[in-house]
Amino acid sequence: MKLSELYNQAIRLGRRYDPRGNRHWRYSDSAILYGSPDAEVRKILVGIDIEVGELLLADKLRQTQGLDLVISHHPEGWTLAHLYDVMQVQVDMLESVGIEPAVAHQLIEERKAEVQRKLSPVNHMRTVDVARILNLPFMCLHTPADNHASFFIQRLLKKNRPNRLEEIINILSALPEYREARKNYAAPRIILGNPRSYVGKIFVEMTGGTEGSKQAFKSLAKKGVRTLVSMHLSEEHFRQVKESDLNVVVAGHISSDTLGLNLLLDGIEKKERLEIINCSGFRRFNHDGRIYSGKYFR
Repeated sequence: MKLSELYNQAIRLGRRYDPRGNRHWRYSDSAILYGSPDAEVRKILVGIDIEVGELLLADKLRQTQGLDLVISHHPEGWTLAHLYDVMQVQVDMLESVGIEPAVAHQLIEERKAEVQRKLSPVNHMRTVDVARILNLPFMCLHTPADNHASFFIQRLLKKNRPNRLEEIINILSALPEYREARKNYAAPRIILGNPRSYVGKIFVEMTGGTEGSKQAFKSLAKKGVRTLVSMHLSEEHFRQVKESDLNVVVAGHISSDTLGLNLLLDGIEKKERLEIINCSGFRRFNHDGRIYSGKYFR
Protein backbone atom coordinates (compact mmCIF):
# COMPACT_ATOMS: atom_id res chain seq x y z
CA MET A 1 0.00 0.00 0.00
CA LYS A 2 1.27 3.46 -0.85
CA LEU A 3 1.60 6.01 1.96
CA SER A 4 -0.96 8.29 0.27
CA GLU A 5 -3.44 5.40 -0.05
CA LEU A 6 -3.13 4.59 3.64
CA TYR A 7 -3.65 8.23 4.61
CA ASN A 8 -6.62 8.77 2.27
CA GLN A 9 -8.30 5.59 3.48
CA ALA A 10 -7.90 6.71 7.10
CA ILE A 11 -9.51 10.06 6.31
CA ARG A 12 -12.40 8.40 4.45
CA LEU A 13 -13.04 6.08 7.40
CA GLY A 14 -12.81 9.01 9.82
CA ARG A 15 -15.49 10.85 7.87
CA ARG A 16 -17.74 7.79 7.92
CA TYR A 17 -17.90 7.94 11.72
CA ASP A 18 -17.79 11.72 12.12
CA PRO A 19 -20.56 13.01 14.45
CA ARG A 20 -21.44 15.57 11.76
CA GLY A 21 -22.08 12.88 9.17
CA ASN A 22 -20.10 11.68 6.18
CA ARG A 23 -19.28 15.05 4.67
CA HIS A 24 -16.07 16.46 3.24
CA TRP A 25 -14.57 17.56 6.54
CA ARG A 26 -10.87 18.37 6.81
CA TYR A 27 -8.97 16.93 9.79
CA SER A 28 -6.27 19.48 10.55
CA ASP A 29 -4.82 17.20 13.26
CA SER A 30 -4.02 14.32 10.89
CA ALA A 31 -1.46 14.39 8.10
CA ILE A 32 1.57 12.89 6.41
CA LEU A 33 4.15 14.86 8.37
CA TYR A 34 7.15 13.61 6.42
CA GLY A 35 7.70 11.19 3.55
CA SER A 36 6.89 10.65 -0.10
CA PRO A 37 3.20 9.94 -0.78
CA ASP A 38 4.36 7.24 -3.21
CA ALA A 39 6.42 5.36 -0.60
CA GLU A 40 5.39 1.71 -0.22
CA VAL A 41 4.19 0.81 3.27
CA ARG A 42 4.04 -2.68 4.74
CA LYS A 43 5.65 -2.50 8.20
CA ILE A 44 4.63 0.25 10.65
CA LEU A 45 5.61 1.35 14.14
CA VAL A 46 2.41 2.64 15.80
CA GLY A 47 2.27 4.58 19.07
CA ILE A 48 -0.06 6.87 20.94
CA ASP A 49 2.69 9.49 21.29
CA ILE A 50 5.65 9.58 18.94
CA GLU A 51 8.46 11.91 19.89
CA VAL A 52 12.22 11.97 19.40
CA GLY A 53 12.87 8.79 21.41
CA GLU A 54 10.35 6.74 19.45
CA LEU A 55 11.75 7.99 16.13
CA LEU A 56 15.26 6.95 17.17
CA LEU A 57 13.85 3.54 18.09
CA ALA A 58 12.15 3.39 14.68
CA ASP A 59 15.43 4.18 12.93
CA LYS A 60 17.12 1.37 14.85
CA LEU A 61 14.34 -1.05 13.92
CA ARG A 62 14.60 0.01 10.28
CA GLN A 63 18.29 -0.88 10.31
CA THR A 64 17.85 -4.26 12.01
CA GLN A 65 14.53 -5.63 10.77
CA GLY A 66 13.07 -3.16 8.30
CA LEU A 67 10.43 -0.47 8.78
CA ASP A 68 8.48 1.71 6.35
CA LEU A 69 6.47 4.19 8.43
CA VAL A 70 5.85 5.57 11.91
CA ILE A 71 2.30 6.50 12.94
CA SER A 72 1.52 8.67 15.94
CA HIS A 73 -2.00 9.02 17.24
CA HIS A 74 -1.46 12.38 18.90
CA PRO A 75 -0.61 15.21 16.52
CA GLU A 76 2.86 16.61 16.01
CA GLY A 77 4.22 19.38 13.82
CA TRP A 78 1.72 21.69 12.15
CA THR A 79 -1.11 19.29 13.03
CA LEU A 80 -0.48 20.05 16.71
CA ALA A 81 -0.38 23.78 16.01
CA HIS A 82 -3.80 23.50 14.31
CA LEU A 83 -5.37 21.05 16.76
CA TYR A 84 -7.95 23.64 17.81
CA ASP A 85 -9.49 23.64 14.30
CA VAL A 86 -11.02 20.17 14.73
CA MET A 87 -12.85 21.29 17.87
CA GLN A 88 -15.64 22.53 15.60
CA VAL A 89 -17.08 19.01 15.76
CA GLN A 90 -17.94 19.68 19.40
CA VAL A 91 -20.51 22.27 18.36
CA ASP A 92 -22.47 19.54 16.59
CA MET A 93 -22.02 17.19 19.54
CA LEU A 94 -23.58 19.75 21.91
CA GLU A 95 -26.38 20.48 19.46
CA SER A 96 -27.14 16.74 19.26
CA VAL A 97 -28.39 16.79 22.88
CA GLY A 98 -30.52 19.88 22.36
CA ILE A 99 -28.19 22.78 23.20
CA GLU A 100 -29.07 25.79 21.05
CA PRO A 101 -26.67 26.32 18.09
CA ALA A 102 -25.73 29.86 19.14
CA VAL A 103 -24.93 28.72 22.69
CA ALA A 104 -22.95 25.70 21.48
CA HIS A 105 -20.99 27.85 19.04
CA GLN A 106 -20.09 30.43 21.67
CA LEU A 107 -18.98 27.78 24.19
CA ILE A 108 -16.69 26.04 21.72
CA GLU A 109 -15.28 29.20 20.13
CA GLU A 110 -14.16 30.39 23.56
CA ARG A 111 -12.54 27.02 24.28
CA LYS A 112 -10.89 26.92 20.83
CA ALA A 113 -9.29 30.30 21.50
CA GLU A 114 -8.01 29.03 24.86
CA VAL A 115 -6.47 25.93 23.25
CA GLN A 116 -4.91 28.03 20.48
CA ARG A 117 -3.25 30.30 23.05
CA LYS A 118 -1.97 27.28 24.96
CA LEU A 119 -0.44 25.68 21.86
CA SER A 120 1.05 28.80 20.31
CA PRO A 121 4.41 28.72 22.22
CA VAL A 122 4.96 24.96 21.74
CA ASN A 123 8.01 23.83 19.73
CA HIS A 124 5.69 21.80 17.53
CA MET A 125 8.13 21.04 14.65
CA ARG A 126 10.72 19.39 16.90
CA THR A 127 9.69 15.77 16.25
CA VAL A 128 9.01 16.32 12.55
CA ASP A 129 12.51 17.73 12.16
CA VAL A 130 13.95 14.50 13.55
CA ALA A 131 11.88 12.44 11.09
CA ARG A 132 13.20 14.64 8.26
CA ILE A 133 16.84 14.27 9.35
CA LEU A 134 16.42 10.49 9.65
CA ASN A 135 14.51 10.42 6.34
CA LEU A 136 11.80 8.42 8.11
CA PRO A 137 8.18 8.55 6.87
CA PHE A 138 5.99 9.90 9.65
CA MET A 139 2.21 10.30 9.93
CA CYS A 140 -0.32 11.19 12.62
CA LEU A 141 -3.96 10.06 12.73
CA HIS A 142 -5.92 11.73 15.51
CA THR A 143 -9.57 12.67 14.94
CA PRO A 144 -10.22 9.84 12.41
CA ALA A 145 -9.32 7.36 15.18
CA ASP A 146 -11.17 9.28 17.91
CA ASN A 147 -14.29 9.33 15.72
CA HIS A 148 -14.20 5.54 15.66
CA ALA A 149 -13.88 5.29 19.45
CA SER A 150 -16.68 7.81 20.00
CA PHE A 151 -19.09 6.17 17.55
CA PHE A 152 -18.37 2.69 18.86
CA ILE A 153 -18.78 3.55 22.56
CA GLN A 154 -22.01 5.45 21.87
CA ARG A 155 -23.46 2.50 19.96
CA LEU A 156 -22.21 -0.01 22.52
CA LEU A 157 -23.88 1.86 25.40
CA LYS A 158 -27.06 2.45 23.44
CA LYS A 159 -27.37 -1.25 22.65
CA ASN A 160 -26.67 -2.37 26.23
CA ARG A 161 -28.79 0.33 27.96
CA PRO A 162 -26.96 0.47 31.29
CA ASN A 163 -29.04 1.62 34.27
CA ARG A 164 -26.27 1.98 36.86
CA LEU A 165 -22.75 3.34 36.56
CA GLU A 166 -21.25 -0.02 37.49
CA GLU A 167 -22.88 -1.45 34.35
CA ILE A 168 -21.00 1.06 32.19
CA ILE A 169 -17.75 -0.07 33.81
CA ASN A 170 -18.63 -3.72 33.09
CA ILE A 171 -19.51 -2.97 29.44
CA LEU A 172 -16.24 -1.12 28.84
CA SER A 173 -14.20 -3.71 30.72
CA ALA A 174 -15.33 -6.42 28.30
CA LEU A 175 -13.29 -4.78 25.53
CA PRO A 176 -9.67 -5.94 25.12
CA GLU A 177 -8.27 -2.39 25.19
CA TYR A 178 -9.81 -1.73 28.61
CA ARG A 179 -8.91 -5.19 29.91
CA GLU A 180 -5.31 -4.43 29.00
CA ALA A 181 -5.58 -1.05 30.74
CA ARG A 182 -6.78 -2.78 33.90
CA LYS A 183 -3.55 -4.82 33.98
CA ASN A 184 -1.63 -1.54 33.96
CA TYR A 185 -3.74 0.13 36.68
CA ALA A 186 -5.54 2.39 34.21
CA ALA A 187 -8.97 0.73 34.14
CA PRO A 188 -12.21 2.65 33.46
CA ARG A 189 -13.42 4.25 36.67
CA ILE A 190 -16.18 6.33 38.18
CA ILE A 191 -14.88 9.72 39.32
CA LEU A 192 -18.25 11.32 40.10
CA GLY A 193 -21.16 9.27 41.37
CA ASN A 194 -21.06 5.75 42.79
CA PRO A 195 -21.49 2.28 41.27
CA ARG A 196 -25.24 2.27 41.98
CA SER A 197 -25.89 5.79 40.67
CA TYR A 198 -28.59 5.99 38.03
CA VAL A 199 -27.16 6.52 34.53
CA GLY A 200 -29.96 8.38 32.75
CA LYS A 201 -29.09 10.21 29.53
CA ILE A 202 -25.45 9.69 28.47
CA PHE A 203 -23.14 12.14 26.72
CA VAL A 204 -20.03 10.49 25.22
CA GLU A 205 -17.11 12.92 24.91
CA MET A 206 -14.37 11.10 23.01
CA THR A 207 -13.67 13.15 19.90
CA GLY A 208 -13.24 16.76 18.90
CA GLY A 209 -9.50 17.32 19.35
CA THR A 210 -9.31 17.87 23.10
CA GLU A 211 -11.52 18.50 26.12
CA GLY A 212 -14.47 20.78 25.44
CA SER A 213 -15.77 23.86 27.16
CA LYS A 214 -15.65 23.93 30.95
CA GLN A 215 -18.85 25.96 30.86
CA ALA A 216 -20.79 23.37 28.83
CA PHE A 217 -21.63 21.01 31.69
CA LYS A 218 -24.46 23.08 33.14
CA SER A 219 -25.99 23.34 29.67
CA LEU A 220 -25.74 19.56 29.27
CA ALA A 221 -27.44 19.02 32.63
CA LYS A 222 -30.26 21.40 31.68
CA LYS A 223 -30.88 19.31 28.56
CA GLY A 224 -31.30 16.15 30.62
CA VAL A 225 -27.82 14.67 30.45
CA ARG A 226 -27.14 12.71 33.62
CA THR A 227 -23.85 10.91 32.87
CA LEU A 228 -20.68 11.95 31.06
CA VAL A 229 -18.45 9.23 29.58
CA SER A 230 -15.08 10.69 28.68
CA MET A 231 -11.54 9.62 27.84
CA HIS A 232 -10.10 11.92 30.51
CA LEU A 233 -10.98 14.99 32.56
CA SER A 234 -8.66 17.79 33.74
CA GLU A 235 -8.90 19.13 37.28
CA GLU A 236 -10.42 22.38 35.97
CA HIS A 237 -13.07 20.43 34.07
CA PHE A 238 -13.61 18.17 37.08
CA ARG A 239 -14.43 21.12 39.33
CA GLN A 240 -16.92 22.51 36.82
CA VAL A 241 -18.66 19.20 36.13
CA LYS A 242 -18.93 18.52 39.88
CA GLU A 243 -20.91 21.74 40.28
CA SER A 244 -23.28 20.55 37.54
CA ASP A 245 -24.17 17.40 39.53
CA LEU A 246 -23.35 15.01 36.69
CA ASN A 247 -22.02 11.46 36.98
CA VAL A 248 -18.66 10.99 35.28
CA VAL A 249 -17.10 7.77 34.00
CA VAL A 250 -13.52 8.16 32.76
CA ALA A 251 -12.92 5.33 30.32
CA GLY A 252 -9.19 5.99 30.12
CA HIS A 253 -7.15 8.16 27.79
CA ILE A 254 -4.56 5.82 26.29
CA SER A 255 -6.91 2.82 26.24
CA SER A 256 -9.63 4.81 24.45
CA ASP A 257 -7.10 6.16 21.97
CA THR A 258 -5.94 2.58 21.42
CA LEU A 259 -9.52 1.44 20.79
CA GLY A 260 -10.02 4.14 18.17
CA LEU A 261 -6.73 3.35 16.44
CA ASN A 262 -7.49 -0.37 16.42
CA LEU A 263 -10.89 0.15 14.83
CA LEU A 264 -9.36 2.50 12.27
CA LEU A 265 -6.57 0.02 11.47
CA ASP A 266 -9.18 -2.75 11.10
CA GLY A 267 -10.80 -0.67 8.36
CA ILE A 268 -7.50 0.13 6.65
CA GLU A 269 -6.43 -3.51 6.73
CA LYS A 270 -9.55 -4.61 4.89
CA LYS A 271 -7.66 -3.46 1.79
CA GLU A 272 -4.23 -4.85 2.64
CA ARG A 273 -2.75 -6.54 5.70
CA LEU A 274 0.01 -4.58 7.39
CA GLU A 275 2.69 -5.59 9.90
CA ILE A 276 2.22 -3.52 13.05
CA ILE A 277 4.80 -2.99 15.80
CA ASN A 278 3.32 -1.68 19.06
CA CYS A 279 4.93 1.11 21.07
CA SER A 280 4.19 4.14 23.25
CA GLY A 281 1.12 2.73 24.99
CA PHE A 282 -0.51 1.24 21.88
CA ARG A 283 -1.52 -2.43 21.73
CA ARG A 284 -2.91 -3.92 18.53
CA PHE A 285 -6.18 -5.82 18.95
CA ASN A 286 -7.92 -6.90 15.76
CA HIS A 287 -11.70 -6.74 16.12
CA ASP A 288 -12.28 -8.49 12.77
CA GLY A 289 -15.51 -6.65 12.06
CA ARG A 290 -17.15 -8.02 15.20
CA ILE A 291 -17.26 -4.72 17.08
CA TYR A 292 -21.02 -4.83 17.65
CA SER A 293 -21.35 -8.55 18.23
CA GLY A 294 -22.39 -10.28 21.44
CA LYS A 295 -18.78 -11.30 22.18
CA TYR A 296 -18.29 -7.89 23.83
CA PHE A 297 -21.40 -7.96 26.02
CA ARG A 298 -21.83 -9.53 29.44
